[in-house]
Amino acid sequence: MTEINHQLVLASRPQGAVTPDNFRLVETPLQPLADGQFRVRNHYLSLDPYMRGRMSDAKSYAAPQALDQVMIGGTAGEVVESKHPKFAVGDKVVAMFGWQEYGVSDGTGVQKIDTTHVPLSAFLGPVGMTGVTAWYGLNRIIAPKAGETVVVSAASGAVGSVVGQLAKQAGARAVGIAGGAEKCRYVVETLGFDACVDYKAGNLYPDLKAATPDGVDGYFENVGGEVLDASLSRMNAFGRIALCGMIAGYDGQPVPLRYPQLLLTQRLLVQGFIVSEHMDVWPQALKELGTLVAQKKLHYRESIAQGLKAAPEAFIGLLKGQNFGKQLVKLI
Repeated sequence: MTEINHQLVLASRPQGAVTPDNFRLVETPLQPLADGQFRVRNHYLSLDPYMRGRMSDAKSYAAPQALDQVMIGGTAGEVVESKHPKFAVGDKVVAMFGWQEYGVSDGTGVQKIDTTHVPLSAFLGPVGMTGVTAWYGLNRIIAPKAGETVVVSAASGAVGSVVGQLAKQAGARAVGIAGGAEKCRYVVETLGFDACVDYKAGNLYPDLKAATPDGVDGYFENVGGEVLDASLSRMNAFGRIALCGMIAGYDGQPVPLRYPQLLLTQRLLVQGFIVSEHMDVWPQALKELGTLVAQKKLHYRESIAQGLKAAPEAFIGLLKGQNFGKQLVKLI
């Protein structure tokens, strides 16, 4: 019997919020390998906010996701068949095979990983693109000095949770912004932030002001909208803002900036960045992050959906902030 690869393709572009109907599940027979190829059984699929931008055909930093093609996405899995001299059956790898159970490659863009001290799933989170995003924005843009205050939006999420912990290790004071009392407790009690503001409590600016009595020197932005406005209002002169994401506007709604004059009067540095454009830092960042995770000095949390069919709803939940930590789909 021919083995089947289950895949999720982009069936249509969202008009506003993403819906399950934007995806279609297809079955494709596995084809024999050519010389120089190997096949990977994906164990985990990473779900990330950037995927929402790729679903649109609007002008952006990357080409849009093609219709009727497998959705883009990072994967972690195991080589199950190989005709490649450098990849053997049993090797663990990370790649960009997308929303499907199997991937085939000639080795391009595939990285072998060592899961002796770091779990396989972590290579899609704190020891993967997620972690490097946090590392780059904090170290290369905010560059906090000991004693400075760093605020992190979406602080309980995959990126924000790493930013705050790295800021603490740099000697800074870390203040998170998260949605809900449970997430804020986690940010303070488990991740070690100095404070966390619950934006859902309805007192965002007064609570942030109380948590940042000396103002804010660095801000790591994942959200946009009212969270950005409140944080911008607390920035000290010559503060630095690492602009990583604007999830509040990913469904097409406007996210106007309320206090643009503060960019001038506070002489702020605002730097947007795409981490895939800074591959030169990845080896250093991954080495540092991997060591911290192996030594249990960098904490992380995962939300795991079961099975490929669960990916659309899990992705929609991610865009609504329903995940807690890194959102993954377990495929095996």
